[in-house]
Amino acid sequence: ILVRAKDIDYWKPKSKNFKVIVADFDNYSLGEQIGFKKFLDILSPDLVHFCMPQQPFFYNGAHVTTFHDLTLLKTYNSDKSWLIYHAKQLVGRVLFRQVISTSSHVITPSQYTKNELLSTYNISADKITVTYESADVNDIKLEPYNHPFKKYIIYVGQQSDYKNIKRLGDAHQKLLKKHPNVGLILVGSLNTSALINKKYFEDNNYKNIYFTGFVSDAQLGWLYTNAEAYVFPSLMEGFGLPGLEAMGYSVPVISSDATCLPEVYGDAAHYFNPLITEDITRAIDEVITDKKYRNELIEKGYKQFKKYSWKRMAKQTYDVYMNVLNIIKS
Repeated sequence: ILVRAKDIDYWKPKSKNFKVIVADFDNYSLGEQIGFKKFLDILSPDLVHFCMPQQPFFYNGAHVTTFHDLTLLKTYNSDKSWLIYHAKQLVGRVLFRQVISTSSHVITPSQYTKNELLSTYNISADKITVTYESADVNDIKLEPYNHPFKKYIIYVGQQSDYKNIKRLGDAHQKLLKKHPNVGLILVGSLNTSALINKKYFEDNNYKNIYFTGFVSDAQLGWLYTNAEAYVFPSLMEGFGLPGLEAMGYSVPVISSDATCLPEVYGDAAHYFNPLITEDITRAIDEVITDKKYRNELIEKGYKQFKKYSWKRMAKQTYDVYMNVLNIIKS
């Protein structure tokens, strides 16, 4: 298992046939293209699994690549330098095409992402395997989190532009006309993108919106379980893990109907058009007003959560490895 130096203690193998090795190379860097390739050539593995498309352009050893989504190519994040971000997009377009061509096999976390690759690149469907992800519910004692609301809806995750948080804030302000005491809690690190959203809300004098910054797992679990609903307004996802995580905590999920989300959540979420603020408000209002429907979503959500399995994903990934190695040997 190759990790950055900062992650050397993040995961400890329990089996003796696993080993953690530091490979400290920045994504999209000259070090990745030259140093990492040299590192892999010396390591001389039978097979490499690149869990992201970023990899040495000229690496010609057998490898499997996971494409989680194509957000790099299809979105822009205003917290990044326009020039640097678009330069990365140009590199990404060339690199992704090369990776699709040279990978022995490709893995995606949803049928949606697989279809995106098939429509974007000249690749056989047989070369792509969908391995659905899962979500974890931490079996730990929950720790109350102090916040200013009696009732609240919650969003957990990154706040890049394509996550559509500004429009969620707009919708929440419309919601306050009918539900003046319902807060919006945004959980996640206060990085540049979160601070941009915070400034937008402050400049518009928005009320009842609270940014937590980093929270512990025990606090996160408490925030989930006490929320009226989890709202996921994203414009593009490869799987949509936070919504599934919310379902595991028995929280009703109100979700964007974009990209892979209906595929992953099925009938266990209440959907809206993420481009229409009024539709986001409508969906939230319907769930927090109708207690019977809210309870139905909670029940369906937990059943949906139980359909997914990390163990099954691991087995499917292992099967990909074995098939690739058998083809190489033959």
